[in-house]
Amino acid sequence: MEDHNTANLSDPASPAASVASAEIAAEFAALTVEEKEQRRAEWSQELARVEEEINTLRTVLASKTRHASDLKRKLGITVWKEVTDDMNQGIKNLKESTVYQSVEQSLGTFTKAVHEAPLYQRTESVLKSTGEKTASVFGSITSGISSKFSQMKNSESMRSIEASVGSAYENVKAVSSLVRWRSRS
Repeated sequence: MEDHNTANLSDPASPAASVASAEIAAEFAALTVEEKEQRRAEWSQELARVEEEINTLRTVLASKTRHASDLKRKLGITVWKEVTDDMNQGIKNLKESTVYQSVEQSLGTFTKAVHEAPLYQRTESVLKSTGEKTASVFGSITSGISSKFSQMKNSESMRSIEASVGSAYENVKAVSSLVRWRSRS
């Protein structure tokens, strides 16, 4: 009978095979059949007790989580606020990290070197000149368009359109008032 129980140690489904430590497995193998059964019974009882405690803790945790959610709702703390606060704290922690400080310093040095490079200086000058010329061209185009709109606004045909739209608006307003007056009476 003892050989049968020793064979169970190699069976992956047996309780003894699930024991991680080789010393404990060897100790278990040295026990008598009655002692092995007693140990298994003790472990089964302890497992049942631990699983019951886990279920109790899950229930308590769920209750506490609901209570915390209610309190947060009453205090006006939203999920969005929590996420925002967490993000802000994370960014603060990142900025205070030595890695971030080192990278920021290296980038500052690199940026300074690029700005002082002759190629950058020439490119900046060309871009600035091009930007000024482009702004001048767009300025003249804009003033031309503004002038045309001004001429168009003061034209006889635009005044005629304004008068037509104005009288159409007055007619709709009068009909609307009439409909409201009839619906009240």
